[in-house]
Amino acid sequence: MRRRVSSRHLSRYRHPWRRLPHGGVLVLSPPEALLLGFVLLCAVGTLLLSLPQASYEPLTWHEALFTATSAVTVTGLVVVDTSLFTPFGQSVILGLIQVGGLGFMTFAALTMLLLGMRMPIQQRKLIKETFNYTSLAELSQLVRLVILFALLSEALGTGLLALSWVPEYGWEHGLWVSLFHAISAFNNAGFSVWPNSLIDYAHDPLINIVISALFILGGLGFAVVGELYQWRRGKLLSLHTRVTLWATFWLALAGLAAMLILEWRNPATLGGLDSFGARLQVAWFQAVTPRTAGFNTLDIAELTAPMTQLTMLLMFIGAGAGSTASGIKVTTFVVLLLVARAFLRGNNQPAILGRSIPQVIVIKAVAVALAGMLLIFLCLFVLTWSESNASFLDLAFETVSAFGTVGLSRGITDDLSIPSQLALIVTMLLGRVGPLSLGYFIAASKARGITYARGSVQIG
Repeated sequence: MRRRVSSRHLSRYRHPWRRLPHGGVLVLSPPEALLLGFVLLCAVGTLLLSLPQASYEPLTWHEALFTATSAVTVTGLVVVDTSLFTPFGQSVILGLIQVGGLGFMTFAALTMLLLGMRMPIQQRKLIKETFNYTSLAELSQLVRLVILFALLSEALGTGLLALSWVPEYGWEHGLWVSLFHAISAFNNAGFSVWPNSLIDYAHDPLINIVISALFILGGLGFAVVGELYQWRRGKLLSLHTRVTLWATFWLALAGLAAMLILEWRNPATLGGLDSFGARLQVAWFQAVTPRTAGFNTLDIAELTAPMTQLTMLLMFIGAGAGSTASGIKVTTFVVLLLVARAFLRGNNQPAILGRSIPQVIVIKAVAVALAGMLLIFLCLFVLTWSESNASFLDLAFETVSAFGTVGLSRGITDDLSIPSQLALIVTMLLGRVGPLSLGYFIAASKARGITYARGSVQIG
């Protein structure tokens, strides 16, 4: 007599990425829905930016596509100066940045919450994966906090920036550039209305402090922001929040020290500044902007080779999980360091701050980092094949910047061929959604009930 197996048990062995028919409708997993949403946003943005009233000069299809993708993925790489877009075109870019930075599903969830509607479980799971949040219980409160925190931060940033730019440009244009840069900074986009980014304001302490504060806040991660809000009420911080805060602090400090040491005598960067305060201010800004902010107050192409490589490492690491920034994330980098330290000490269990790291987190960190490196290698392969006359360092820098959705460039973006630009477009999209999707697949996968005999391979 055969034993009947229920569909509930069979579901344990289905892949999480498999589309299941429900009444003839294909169901997408959260990563598939996220990627599809970003692709649709890029398509809409491309159509809007292709309109004659969006720019002062006609755009080609690939210029509009590249700009829209860069805005949606909050990267900041440009093939057309943002100053060449009309107020309408800049408004489109700003809208794409805001939606791409905070997540299109957050806006949908907020609309449903305001209307008093109950979010479907599939949508709740999607927003959960967007913010890397581990519990669905307080998801509605988190969504409200995310929107409120973002809007308040951007409004405060706009007001502070206006103190400098309104007297210089007048009320209308001064408020516009203040709003544009505040939203771009908080979402770690790196778009600026000026061709040379913020180089003209390298000596302005207000601009430097406000812009850097905005992209650091946006890069912490909304789960961290939510915990910090509850921490005021006596709730203890989780291990994730503590690791994120400590890693952010030490990476910024290490970047600042390296910038001062490696660029102090470079006449094209810090060496050309006339005071210690100015050098410290510029060094701080350039030390924290590779966390995927993308703004610059000096010419990136003039950095020394060692500082360029270190900047690439910082761009690869990125910022906090579930934030407006990308990269492999600081927590992933910390876990990799802990695994290496545990191995060198002969310990099979990596730990930090009195807590051990589960094996699934270790596997996820290794998989995300490896996938990131493979994506960078593939994109760089296309660029070196297509741009035979370009410097390898410039191409590598451009590739890592696209993967980390940073937007820093050594000035070669608009000179790249169409195949290279298309490769960067794919890299920006996968760099924004890829690590999150990979983490979801690892977390959602279930054991198949088959255990294999152990084997051994030589490492190192």
